[in-house]
Amino acid sequence: MKPSGEQLAHDVLQQAAQWFATLQGDHGATERAAWQAWLGARPEHRQAWNRVEAISGQFARIPQPVAAHQALRQGVSRRQLLSLGAVLGGGCLLAMAERSGGWQAMRADRSTALGEIRQVPLPGGARLWLNTRSAADLGPASITLYRGELLLEGATGMRLATPDGHLRLDGQRVGLREYPGHTEVIAYQGTVTAEAGGTLLTGQRGRLRRGGLSPLGPLNPGAQAWTHGVLLADDMPLGAFIQELSRYRHGYLGCDPRVAELRLVGAFPLAEPERIFAALERTLPLTVRRPLPWWITVQPRQPTA
Repeated sequence: MKPSGEQLAHDVLQQAAQWFATLQGDHGATERAAWQAWLGARPEHRQAWNRVEAISGQFARIPQPVAAHQALRQGVSRRQLLSLGAVLGGGCLLAMAERSGGWQAMRADRSTALGEIRQVPLPGGARLWLNTRSAADLGPASITLYRGELLLEGATGMRLATPDGHLRLDGQRVGLREYPGHTEVIAYQGTVTAEAGGTLLTGQRGRLRRGGLSPLGPLNPGAQAWTHGVLLADDMPLGAFIQELSRYRHGYLGCDPRVAELRLVGAFPLAEPERIFAALERTLPLTVRRPLPWWITVQPRQPTA
């Protein structure tokens, strides 16, 4: 049977990761010649190799965004930071900042790093949670989400701002999550109204786009489990589960299309990924491969001889 485009793309990425691992260790002219032959055999081989190299390069640059974030918090100007970026890596800091939510996100009142979940107490007993890699500004009667995901509890009358529009909360509990092109809004308890039109009632979720709010259907009760450091799966496809888990990890975490539709049930601790991988291997017909420390894939388990 001819492999699908999705399967082919996954296999090529795996080959690129394996070649990268080979070339990091002891190798000779034979291995390098074989790698060059593989690289030139098809255009997608070069594309996959470039992706692996890009992910590897992110680990070499991890201290740089930290330095940039600290500089902005201390009031360093954009021009000064551009000079810092030129010194540290030819302006790569600027590019990383723009891709990760812009300069507003880097100067936000509250932010979280990749994999971090933070609870923030608010006046009057209200509480705010920020999920992995999120950023928000906190005002006296408003919260602005620049990037990522938040959950707000006990702040009736609060005005919420996102890149996709503005909302008013007339209730006790609401969630916001940024997606490309829209923001998902979840009304856990109470009413949420968009200033440009559209309302969600308790138990509904919707899409905020270009200022307007349109319903998407009932909420998933497990969607707020992340506030307790848990990824909750209730008959969840493995591919979707792996995609969610990848939000909390550096590097590449992928799922082979041949096992992506396996169903998963359980509560998984986000702070203990190795326990998650062990549970997957124990309960499903799959194996977790690690050709590189920062490259992990979930694949079908090979039958034993």
